[in-house]
Amino acid sequence: MIDHRDGVVIPTRFDVPVEPLRRAAHYTGEPGCISDARHFTHQFLEQLRTEWCATIDDRSEGELLLVVSELVTNADRHSNGPYILELEGTDNAVTVSVCDSSVALPRLFSRDPERIGRHGLEIVHALATRVTVERVPVGKQVRAVVRLNSEDG
Repeated sequence: MIDHRDGVVIPTRFDVPVEPLRRAAHYTGEPGCISDARHFTHQFLEQLRTEWCATIDDRSEGELLLVVSELVTNADRHSNGPYILELEGTDNAVTVSVCDSSVALPRLFSRDPERIGRHGLEIVHALATRVTVERVPVGKQVRAVVRLNSEDG
């Protein structure tokens, strides 16, 4: 915790827990949803930059947008209903969660440059530091944690 006295900042040796920034969006699967999810994610990153003073380089932003695109595309293609995109972030990482109504768990195929398609989860695994899949009461949730690198390092 930090006290402010007469304009002077005094550390008090108490850590104040800070809640990550959280946002969620609901998509119906209508045309344009994937683009909308990418725009939603871009706005989320702008809010992280403002509220968390996060320094997010272009590569990290591009990787996060690609992870969102792949997970939302999978939900769009393989579920029979709406899906939810949840983003939770701090200045160093963003967790992307996509919940959809399909109970079928996604399959991670082995790398095969000759294969056409079915590379989405492979891409997500390559870009994320952790990927988990779990069944939830209404279907499944796929979660990926993407690290954010600062421009300085």
